[in-house]
Amino acid sequence: MAYSQVDTAQKVDAATRNSAVQQQKPYVIMISIDGFRYDYAEKHHAVHLKQLGAGGVHAESMIPSYPSLTFPNHYSLVTGLYPAHHGLVQNYFYDRNFKSLYSYKSKTATEGKWYGGTPIWLLAERQKMLSASFYWVGSEADIQGKYPTYYYKYNEQIGIHDRIQTVVNWLEQPADRRPHLITFYFPEVDHQGHKFGPDAQETDKAVHFVDSAIYELTKAVKATGLKVNYVIVSDHGMTNIDREHSPVTPAIALDTAKFIKADEGVLMHLYAKNPDDIQSAYAEIKAQAKDYQVYLRDSLPAKWHYSAKDDWHNRIGDIVLVPNWPKSFNTTHRKLDPGAHGYDPYTVKDMHAIFYAWGPNFKKRLTIPAFQNVDIYPMIAQLLNLTYNDKIDGTKELADKVLIKKKKK
Repeated sequence: MAYSQVDTAQKVDAATRNSAVQQQKPYVIMISIDGFRYDYAEKHHAVHLKQLGAGGVHAESMIPSYPSLTFPNHYSLVTGLYPAHHGLVQNYFYDRNFKSLYSYKSKTATEGKWYGGTPIWLLAERQKMLSASFYWVGSEADIQGKYPTYYYKYNEQIGIHDRIQTVVNWLEQPADRRPHLITFYFPEVDHQGHKFGPDAQETDKAVHFVDSAIYELTKAVKATGLKVNYVIVSDHGMTNIDREHSPVTPAIALDTAKFIKADEGVLMHLYAKNPDDIQSAYAEIKAQAKDYQVYLRDSLPAKWHYSAKDDWHNRIGDIVLVPNWPKSFNTTHRKLDPGAHGYDPYTVKDMHAIFYAWGPNFKKRLTIPAFQNVDIYPMIAQLLNLTYNDKIDGTKELADKVLIKKKKK
């Protein structure tokens, strides 16, 4: 996640208020550690996370949605929708209806028109429950004309102590101005995993930084006297890639007269300017493909929920090229970073993410098997007793496993 301008000022909607009913609801701080692989806590000795998680609920892993990239999965976590259903099919893609490209690094990331579904903070705000976001994909976009009551434009200039203090300040607001849902994001582990690989000392150091920060956050929040639930997730894992033997990018994929290309190395979409070129280009690429798979838009694997019938926003390429793990396309001719993600999470375990949760509404000392990340949204909605009518992909199976059932009066 990165934008060109640096704006460190908090954005506040001074008009919103918690209703009297919502003031009685639980509190949730949902934290994402970008690129924190399912086994990092053990591998890199995240002692605080392991200890805190052991007292609550811990999943063996959490399965990201395909593609296991940052923007698609962060938005799946807060909408309960697969990427092809909420519309963020990559970090970078083309929209045929808008006739323009979306990039996570441009102002398009702040434009609500790109974001389908109803993110959990919007669900809360509509039901007169205040929300706050110290970064999350979509939180600074005017989705359906609405933002969280408190939010920041993404930047990496604000120090961790100031960020923790901001959360405390939010929780010390009067009851009618106090957010019950807070999202919080750490980029450091992903940065180092890409740059140095999942096994590197630098990645280990980033894990320890985040581990300590979460511990400090829990201590600072505890001093407020509020009983808060914590949900710790990641968007995807990280893997070592083959940097020496990149698949040869087919020449026609580079033909800008015929195709618009959205390439992330681990996944490449080709959008035909003339539909008549699709079949011949597909046949040409298929004939020379080595170390990657080639799909037409209507023939991608059903398990990915990522083909034409799932493409609710008309954003999947006419031809899609998928490198075989651990390969990655390289059209930049620069040395690839050693770490990457985006591969099929059903076949590459390194893509799996984490789930830890603890607090007054979670069961104690429970380990659960792997589950899909779209189940996070209905779990948080149930925890906060928020109702939703939107069609989602997530189920209530996770909520039923991990939340303490309320006793009927």
